[in-house]
Amino acid sequence: MPPLFRRLGLLVAVAATLLSLTALPDPPAHAAAVCGSADAARGRPATASSTEGPFGAQNAVDGDPGTRWSSEFTDDQWIRIDLGSSKNLCGVALAWEAAYAKAFRIQVSNDAATWTTVHETTTGTGGTQDLTVTGTGRYVRLAATQRATGYGYSLWSFAVRTTEGDQPGGGDTLLSYGRPGAASSSQADSNCWECTPARAFDRDPASRWATSPTTGWTDPGWISVDLGATSQIHKVVLQWDPAYAKSFQIQVSPDGTDWTPIYSTTSGTGFKQTLTVSGTGRHVRMYGTERATAYGYSLWEFQVYGTGGAPIPAPRPPADPANPPRLVWSDEFDGAAGARPDPAKWRADPGTGQNAELQYYTDHRNAALDGAGHLVMEARKEATPGQGCPPDPLTGSTTCQYTSARMNTGATFQFTYGRVEARVKVPKGNGLWPAFWMMGGDFLTGRPWPYNGEIDIMEILGKDVKTAYSTVHAPAYNGAGGIGAPYRLPQDADFSDDFHTFTADWTSKGIVYSLDGRTVLTLDKEQVERTRGPWIFDHPHYMILNLAVGGDWPGPTDSTTPFPAKMLVDYVRVYQ
Repeated sequence: MPPLFRRLGLLVAVAATLLSLTALPDPPAHAAAVCGSADAARGRPATASSTEGPFGAQNAVDGDPGTRWSSEFTDDQWIRIDLGSSKNLCGVALAWEAAYAKAFRIQVSNDAATWTTVHETTTGTGGTQDLTVTGTGRYVRLAATQRATGYGYSLWSFAVRTTEGDQPGGGDTLLSYGRPGAASSSQADSNCWECTPARAFDRDPASRWATSPTTGWTDPGWISVDLGATSQIHKVVLQWDPAYAKSFQIQVSPDGTDWTPIYSTTSGTGFKQTLTVSGTGRHVRMYGTERATAYGYSLWEFQVYGTGGAPIPAPRPPADPANPPRLVWSDEFDGAAGARPDPAKWRADPGTGQNAELQYYTDHRNAALDGAGHLVMEARKEATPGQGCPPDPLTGSTTCQYTSARMNTGATFQFTYGRVEARVKVPKGNGLWPAFWMMGGDFLTGRPWPYNGEIDIMEILGKDVKTAYSTVHAPAYNGAGGIGAPYRLPQDADFSDDFHTFTADWTSKGIVYSLDGRTVLTLDKEQVERTRGPWIFDHPHYMILNLAVGGDWPGPTDSTTPFPAKMLVDYVRVYQ
């Protein structure tokens, strides 16, 4: 983030599997086996009949739209992906480079030796091809037999969709949403407010159930759900808080009294566990018998999938942006010199900052257009009588000695998913902290940080304008533990020398951050859930621009810090 809650140290980098930006066909609204939207090929081992130069097969499944696989310049070439286990395929998406196949087959196999063709064409069109297929296999192969050009075959992306996909129930119904729960105990205090059983069944990844610290940090501990009627249980998804179970059972019961285990482990891993089970009952219970920590048991989500029961329809997830996306909101900051930011788009966010910052944010007095197509956000060395800040390092005064600008779109424009970008030139100087970021809209209605979610697109410290940062913050990873990474310009250039474009491509799969069109960080939702905790960013957010002075992270100003300091914004755009 920037000036609203913050870090005390360096950001933690996540080596996440890259996102595929290839659009896949929309799944049917209601089908016996739902075709998931996740890419089952992403990050899986890939091999090919040949490779041209550095353009290896793995590039087609790495999720980076700027890398590709290319073959030698002859016909009868192939690329093969190992999905890891047998899958029911329902879709394949090919993003071709200019060297595409006019004739090719999509084939599946369980042994990479005997192949079954599930799609065949002699009139390939190149570009992006979304193919509906039906077949089962561990391996999927594109076998190309006729080139459309004098070159070889080349793919930016080879994506595969399965009926397992990102539907944890593989086509089954989510039976547990909104159903009544019970537990051995619950926590309700300043550390975990209303951490009741219902929080595990609300499909809100930022709320959780936890056992009581006074009576429940003991073994055993349990949480159960009443599905409303007899159900056939096929899958259970557990998203653990760090207080997880090393040993536990999944149990079913017809009456909530007599329980039968249908899954058991003594080596629980925590984080996200998707369990294939088979059992029949009205009630389902997680029964923990050995804690992995000195704390109790805690679950962000406890989802049960199957058939039967009395399911309550869960809210439909938001739709991903179109491919290619279209411009839906922008501010080019065209206007007369001295004009204030457009009130139909931006509202000032006045007041003191957080994180031991030293400035007072004015009501747009420090933000104006320059008449040349830029917004100028200006930090000034001027006192604000009556407003208290941490002691100024130069004067020792606890009256705020600096003013600056912070503004947001919370009251005018909130959105879920899209390409969000700003072209910005930042100031240089010790203690300066420019930022472009987003907050979950529910922060404005009372949900505290970090439970609302925060997406930082750009933060730069004035004491090191050769480095920028992109980060996300959630209950399970925030402050110094936020998930992100630093990155630098090529040839070690300086961010304060010129404008640069900072972009976040935000979808249901995660976030891809770019600098001047070059991918610098990819956060994969599935990977984060498996390794760090729940992903809480699938709901409306709003944008924020600000220039902070001082604070825990950037450090104090000094006699060399230039004032006034100016952050220039050329444009802000959102595509969906």
